[in-house]
Amino acid sequence: MREVRLVAPDGEQIGIKPLPEALNIAQDLDLDLVEVAPEANPPVCRIMDYGKFKYESSQRAKESRKKASSVSLKEMKYRPKIGQGDFDTKTSKVEKFLSDGHKVKITIMFRGREVFHPELGREILERVAENVETVGKVDQFPKLDGRNMTMVLSPDRAAKQRRKNTEESANE
Repeated sequence: MREVRLVAPDGEQIGIKPLPEALNIAQDLDLDLVEVAPEANPPVCRIMDYGKFKYESSQRAKESRKKASSVSLKEMKYRPKIGQGDFDTKTSKVEKFLSDGHKVKITIMFRGREVFHPELGREILERVAENVETVGKVDQFPKLDGRNMTMVLSPDRAAKQRRKNTEESANE
């Protein structure tokens, strides 16, 4: 006859019991007998509500998936002749994306003859990188790709920590 180590619903050890007796105890309590450690000698079985156990484990899995951050790539498009107000608005949005943990692709779109002055685009990209250096760092340096110039920024945890430390010391 096979024996199992029985554990009560509250986690208390009941002891080693024959399998039929363990099943009877579980049925008397209107619960299920679940094998939790089959490789142990004797195998460990716990008396529990299996439906409730499955539900709670699926909830825990769902919660852990929610906490796992997925880094997405956001894109912000600029033009070489951008006004200061538009530049500030777009750059603050880029800063928000970076502080939320997203990577940001900055694209400068050239039209017509603007493409012959890539230094204008590079200058804008450098200004953006300078403005967001407290939360992000340059991942991919500016490069010309047809009529567009792109640069990729990624969140910088170290810069974020340094900023947090300087804010704390300023508040003291």
